[in-house]
Amino acid sequence: MKEVMAIIRPNKMNETKRALSDAGISSITAREALGRGKGLVDFKTLKGAEAGYEEAISQLGNSQRLIPKRFLTIVVPDKLVKKTVDTIIKVNQTGKSGDGKIFVMPILDSIRVRTGEKGEVTLDEG
Repeated sequence: MKEVMAIIRPNKMNETKRALSDAGISSITAREALGRGKGLVDFKTLKGAEAGYEEAISQLGNSQRLIPKRFLTIVVPDKLVKKTVDTIIKVNQTGKSGDGKIFVMPILDSIRVRTGEKGEVTLDEG
C-alpha cells in the first residue's frame, strides 16, 4: 500500500475528484492548505489566480506570502499508484509554475473501523 499526497490548485479540485473516480479511485481525503513552492507570488494577480484564471496564474510574480492550495491524501494498493499519479498529473499539468507536487509514501497497514478488516481489502480495487 502507498499513500499518494498531492498539492494542487483549488480550481482543479472538482476535475481531479471526477478524474480519480472515473479511474476507479474514489476514496480520497482533501483539505484546504496554504503554501508556496520555489515561485514567488504577486498579490495583485493572486485574486484572479484564486478564481482560476490561467492568465493570472501564469503571471504570479515575487512575494513571500502563502497562497491557497488543496491537499489530497489517497491511500491505494501498490498496483494503483501509477494510475493515481498519472491521473493527477493529467488533470493538473498546465506547464506553468504552481501546478503542484505529488509525494508517494509507504503505508504499513490499513484498518476499516466499522468491520475491523485489515490490509488492502479496505482500499479501492481500481
